[in-house]
Amino acid sequence: MTNLAGLSLQSLACLDAVVSEGGFQAAAAKLHRTHSAVFAAIRQLESRTGVALLDRSGYRVVLTEPGKAFHARAKAVLAEAGALHALAGQLSAGEETDLRVVIGDLTPTAPVLRQLKRFFDQCTTTRLHLHFESLGGPCERLFAGEADLVLHHVDSTDPRLEWVKLLSVTLVPVVAPGFLPVPITRSLTPAMMKDQVQCILRDSAREPSRDYHVIEGARSWTVADQQTKKELILRGMGWGHMPLHLVDKELRSGRLLSIEGRHFKRARLDIVAARLRGRPVGPVAARLWDSLVAAVGE
Repeated sequence: MTNLAGLSLQSLACLDAVVSEGGFQAAAAKLHRTHSAVFAAIRQLESRTGVALLDRSGYRVVLTEPGKAFHARAKAVLAEAGALHALAGQLSAGEETDLRVVIGDLTPTAPVLRQLKRFFDQCTTTRLHLHFESLGGPCERLFAGEADLVLHHVDSTDPRLEWVKLLSVTLVPVVAPGFLPVPITRSLTPAMMKDQVQCILRDSAREPSRDYHVIEGARSWTVADQQTKKELILRGMGWGHMPLHLVDKELRSGRLLSIEGRHFKRARLDIVAARLRGRPVGPVAARLWDSLVAAVGE
């Protein structure tokens, strides 16, 4: 008859060690216990489950068929117990269990994700919640208390923000070849572009505050992200300002053309890591901030 009352994690650990090491003596050495203690733990498990978990007939101890099913569930229990132990230690040390980071639409994702991976590879017990927002969305989340950190372009004069510059991005006004009915010259004016569809990025903020590079009264299409905007422009379905790191290859190959001139200029924006000034942060958030600051000097 099965009787699992009082089943201990140590007994499950003994079973797992015997399976992984192939014998009782090796399992005892791994667990720093005596051979007899490990043997007794397995006998107790078999007595409580009512089945033989191990086949001892060969040179190397192996699991029986029922033992395989039991061991698989035991490993899951041990993993959960380990995670719970780590969480308890994290909580007792005052460390955060979750961090919320928002990446803005202009932020080059590759270098940022590399930095986040490097950090969270060393901080495995804190769960990262990563969000992607456009235009005013990142700062709105930060001010609303819905983010611990944003990686985006911000108003550097806002006294509510503490920030460190990570890198710069360049915005370039681009079109596909043949999109414009007139030659591309430095004399193109906003009035000449009013009848051409302008691709505009949708602001993910609940209360958008401003338009960016938008010609008032011009035809426009709205998209949710920079990649979709790029695809529309490549297909001759509109024009717009694009981050140079997303269209550099297309500009060099001639699949896109710049319309920079006296009226349409490229813009250079700083991408920063920003947090609320004076807001108390936990040790993990503090270490993440320090790692970003340190990466700037690398």
